[in-house]
Amino acid sequence: MNEQQLREAVIDTALETNRRGLNQGTSGNVSVRCGDGLLITPSGVAYEDLAPKDLVYMDADGRWSAHQKPSSEWHFHRAILREREDIHAVVHVHSVYASVVAIQQRDIPPLHYMIAAAGGDSIRCAPYATFGTPELSRHALAALDDRYACLLANHGMIATGPDLARALWLTEEVELLAQQYVLSLSIGGPALLDAAEMQRVREAFRQYGPRREAAPNGSEQEPDEP
Repeated sequence: MNEQQLREAVIDTALETNRRGLNQGTSGNVSVRCGDGLLITPSGVAYEDLAPKDLVYMDADGRWSAHQKPSSEWHFHRAILREREDIHAVVHVHSVYASVVAIQQRDIPPLHYMIAAAGGDSIRCAPYATFGTPELSRHALAALDDRYACLLANHGMIATGPDLARALWLTEEVELLAQQYVLSLSIGGPALLDAAEMQRVREAFRQYGPRREAAPNGSEQEPDEP
C-alpha cells in the first residue's frame, strides 16, 4: 500500500472497531507502520470525523508536525512498532469484556484453544500505569513479549498484527475470549487446556487467520479451523 492507501485503511479499521462494538467515542487508537515511521489516529477526534489528512505521521524518533496532535497513547504504538519487526499494525480499544478482565488485573488463561491466536498459552495483563506514559509503554512491551495481544490493567487491550486486517481480527478474538472467561467464572471457572495441547495449537496457528482472497461467490472467505 502507498501512504494514501494506508491512511484510508487506518480509518476503515478504526471505524470497524466501532461497528463491531469493540470501541466507542474517542477512547481507542490505531496505528500502522509507514516507511521509517508510523501513521496514527489523532487525539480527541471521533473516527466518524476523520479524513486521511488528519492521521498523524510520526517518525522513528517520535517527532510529528507541530500543527497535529497524535493519540495520547503514541508512546506504546511507537515502541511496539520500533521493537517488533514482525508487527506492522496496532489496535487499542476499551472493549467491554477485555476491560472487565483488565480491571481485575487478570491474565486470560488457556480456557480455549483460540488463546493461541495471540501467540502464547495466555493473554497477559500488563501492570497498571497512567495512560499515555512511557511507563505504560514499557509495561505493554513486556506483556507482548512473544505475544501479539495483551490487556492493560484497569484500562483495555492492545492487539497487533502483520497488517491492519490481522490486528482487527485479533482484537475481536481477544474480546470474545475475555467474554468467555468472564461468563465461565460465573459458573465455577474454566477448565484449562494443558501446556502440551497449547503447544500443538500454537503450531497449527502459524497458518491461521483472516484471508484476503475472494471466495467463489465474490465474498471474503472466513478462516478455517486450525
